[in-house]
Amino acid sequence: MIKLSSKLSQRLSYTILFLATLLAIIPVSAIIFTIIKNGASAITWEFLTAMPKNGMHGGGILPAILGTLSIVTCTIVITLPIGVCAAIYLNEYAKDNLLTRIIKLAIINLAGVPSVVYGLFGLGIFVMFLKLDVSIIAGALTLSIMELPVIITTSRSALNSVPYSFREASLSLGVSRWQTIRYIVLPNALPGILTGAILSISRISGETAPVLFTAAAFSVPHLPHSIFDQVMVLPYHLYIISTQIPNMPKNIIFGTALVLLMIVLTMSFIAIVARIYFRKRRKW
Repeated sequence: MIKLSSKLSQRLSYTILFLATLLAIIPVSAIIFTIIKNGASAITWEFLTAMPKNGMHGGGILPAILGTLSIVTCTIVITLPIGVCAAIYLNEYAKDNLLTRIIKLAIINLAGVPSVVYGLFGLGIFVMFLKLDVSIIAGALTLSIMELPVIITTSRSALNSVPYSFREASLSLGVSRWQTIRYIVLPNALPGILTGAILSISRISGETAPVLFTAAAFSVPHLPHSIFDQVMVLPYHLYIISTQIPNMPKNIIFGTALVLLMIVLTMSFIAIVARIYFRKRRKW
């Protein structure tokens, strides 16, 4: 009777977990299928490589693609080193006192601040106060501040996952603390750190509010030449053609969404491959 009850409970648990997984997968699959079905016809070489024309009813979205890639790349280059260094300090060097506990709590709380607040902050600090104007660098700095809590939190979790015995064994051999972190802790924590990078890439690629105030333009007649140029970005461009331009062909709207989706998936795939590679090299 006890064995039967245990098996029944186990099957019930598996069923509930399976249904919960389906509830998560089915809506996402339906969204992706709808985007591909309605937008695949718009994906042509001209659409990917040409400038917009005829009031965005024709031509392509090359400026928006390059603008998105520029901002995402700049953001990751700024955020990842700073976030990882901050996580190393908080996890490996900082003492557990009231100040560090307040800092850790503040980092967690900042991760929940709405993105539009970061956009207004970036507008006030980077665009107006620092006179960077509406540009790639202003947008990247704003997105960096928004993503730092995520990078720091995931990096600290990755560092904590490395057994403390690894540190003790290294230090017992007379190796300095920094050398222990550099050659023992960081390589083993790298897969988890890359997980934070994946989450950041996925989020910042689709953000509209922060870049709306700091980097995005309705239309730019040329490609960006430097990080101080204003750019078109795919999320804002998608919002414009969906709500502000009358009689916009449906396939162009969904085609733009499909390109944005493919960029996010491609960048995430590259980061996932890197994470798997470093995880396989881990010795524990």
